[in-house]
Amino acid sequence: MDFEISQSLKHLPEQFFARLASDVQQYVQKGYDVINLGQGNPDQPTPEHIVQAMQEAVAKPEYHKYSPFGGQPFLKEAICEFYRREYGVHLDPEKEVAILIGAKHGLVELPRALLNPGDMVLVPDPGYPDYWSGIALARARMERMPLTKENEYLPDYDSIPETVKHLARMMFLNYPNNPTGATASPAFFKETVRFASENQICVVHDFAYGAIGFDGIKPPSFLETDGAKEVGIEVYTLSKTYNMAGWRIAFAAGNKRVIGALNLLQDHLHCSVFSAIQEAARVALTGSQQCVKELRQMYEKRRNRFIEAAKDIGWHADAPKGSFFAWLPVPDGYTSESFSREVLDKAHVAFAPGNGFGEHGEGFVRAGLLTTENRMKEAVQRIKDLEIF
Repeated sequence: MDFEISQSLKHLPEQFFARLASDVQQYVQKGYDVINLGQGNPDQPTPEHIVQAMQEAVAKPEYHKYSPFGGQPFLKEAICEFYRREYGVHLDPEKEVAILIGAKHGLVELPRALLNPGDMVLVPDPGYPDYWSGIALARARMERMPLTKENEYLPDYDSIPETVKHLARMMFLNYPNNPTGATASPAFFKETVRFASENQICVVHDFAYGAIGFDGIKPPSFLETDGAKEVGIEVYTLSKTYNMAGWRIAFAAGNKRVIGALNLLQDHLHCSVFSAIQEAARVALTGSQQCVKELRQMYEKRRNRFIEAAKDIGWHADAPKGSFFAWLPVPDGYTSESFSREVLDKAHVAFAPGNGFGEHGEGFVRAGLLTTENRMKEAVQRIKDLEIF
């Protein structure tokens, strides 16, 4: 029988990253050596002490049962310890922390937890496309906030129309930023708290790349800002900080009402994360952070090598201040899509076209610093050989 999908699924945007992965896989299956700079998948293994903690935890019979609703108390305590140590932020483990099956789960669930059909959400443009998915599932509306180089890829709150400010109920932010690599200052977050408070908007700060700041700068947490917990939450994932992308473990922290709504929704959707993964996450957050320092140094070296190699062929781009992405302008005569397609077809180098992150991403491509320095240098050489620049 031919069963029709729901209206909710029909309203979903195209899954940008699934299409990108499919395009790359077609060339791989044909036997081409593709240098994939379009992905956002960490290429390094999870640190050994975290893997060992998981191996030991898997053998515990008590973890073979359902995990407790809301997550293990020991992981919530570890999250609170992590935020005290790293950012000087104090959290209530019972009321201000929610365990997530990866940050994407939380980011997609939050609109359904807080919004009604027709409510408006402010989203960064360019920005992470999965924000749009949660908004679509909630039957909410989306208003894009342009992020431009002239404004250091920060939204300009003064340019938002008054009618939009009054209608908006939620706002997504993400610093260090995907896809631009921009970072936010404490002053910007202070302005964000003021803006959100005046307009009764819930701020959702996606802090996925919080551990990856360059040139000696540590990216600030939104929750460090006075009043931040009154107006919103922060979503943090272990995927990038500890190379645990496949483990699917993250958390949200901040406003009690928002965390409560998220936990309530999750109680109806699933029964938390496998407890052995939660124990490994506790070890990651509370153990030695030397692995994080070394990872950050590796990404900074890759960034420097890649940006320098691009400059050498006449491809000039600003070095990202954080994240593990570089944001590069496409040459004259190309769109984001046409340039990405040409270098994939002819040089077998994959980028993420900027228009996939929103209309203000047009004219750029995103490169992931997620392969070796030599492979990134080879990618630039292949593009040089096309004589585009």
